[in-house]
Amino acid sequence: MALSDSPDGGNRSWRAARHCDGGACVQVAPAGEMIVLGDSKNPSGPILSYTRAEWETFVAGIKRGEFDDIR
Repeated sequence: MALSDSPDGGNRSWRAARHCDGGACVQVAPAGEMIVLGDSKNPSGPILSYTRAEWETFVAGIKRGEFDDIR
């Protein structure tokens, strides 16, 4: 994972979960070979970037319930 201001120059097609709470959402977008996450409340704020392998591992862990105890 890396933290940056704009790993792809800011040209993103952001997606948020369908159950987004009125704009207070984590957004995700492809950025070249990376997957980036941003905060919809702070669109000019910092961006977290992950390799596709890191992202796929994280999503697989969610689907397996590995984070269900985090509240």
